[in-house]
Amino acid sequence: MPSFTPKDSAFAQRVRESFQRQSIMGLIGARLSRVEPGEVEIELPFRADLCQQHGFFHAGVTSTIADSAAGYAGYSLFAADSSVLTVEFKINLLAPADGELLRAVGRVVKPGRTLTITEAEVFVTKNGGEKPCARLSQTLMCLNGRPDMPQAG
Repeated sequence: MPSFTPKDSAFAQRVRESFQRQSIMGLIGARLSRVEPGEVEIELPFRADLCQQHGFFHAGVTSTIADSAAGYAGYSLFAADSSVLTVEFKINLLAPADGELLRAVGRVVKPGRTLTITEAEVFVTKNGGEKPCARLSQTLMCLNGRPDMPQAG
């Protein structure tokens, strides 16, 4: 895996604070479990209200944590006075997300001045075993000079 140098020495704190402002993460019960330069991990414990009709984690929930893990991986390399927006993503659902925990690992593929390419792998844990259930490819936009908004009301 490539090694990246963040532009902001306080990148981990900035990522964690931004994550806390994402009310969707609190709503679904996701937690930020690891923040490194260019790599972020989000975990989501199983809840029945996050499922589709077969009892698997819903694809929308899987996509949500994959998007945020990859987005924050990119954001970890941005300048302190910037923010991040997803421009596009594509997700492949590899297997049913049938288990007790989802874990999304986002990584930077290619950092850029304005556009950054990232990816995320999502794993599902069941009975102590883990298997991949989704893979996301993403393009991010760095909004230079436009820090995150304060907590929405």
